[in-house]
Amino acid sequence: MGKSIEINGKIYPCTISLAMDLVGGKWKAVILYHLKDGEKRYNELKKEIPIITEMTLSLQLKQLEEDGLISRIVYGEKPPVKVIYNLTDFGRTFIPALEAIDTWGHLVANKKEGVLNEKL
Repeated sequence: MGKSIEINGKIYPCTISLAMDLVGGKWKAVILYHLKDGEKRYNELKKEIPIITEMTLSLQLKQLEEDGLISRIVYGEKPPVKVIYNLTDFGRTFIPALEAIDTWGHLVANKKEGVLNEKL
């Protein structure tokens, strides 16, 4: 039987549970995927993921930042400020997993005879 992992007072039954706490859910991995090729502004992310609500996108970005997967850099002091999101070095360690999930997603789409649309 495997050993549990404790981080910051939180106990995980396995490393998969730990990883899913960081990137699980409907949107976190999607956001990370859209940041894997470089920095993006909030509105760019919103355009690339049009079905996510603004509130959900803001919340997920905040959680990803708190977990150290993305960085948020604010340029300027007076509105309108420029805010850029980017993967951190730690966040970039997840890119091979994102690419594997993307490949598997294409396999599933082909098997299920899914139609790949350019934009939703």
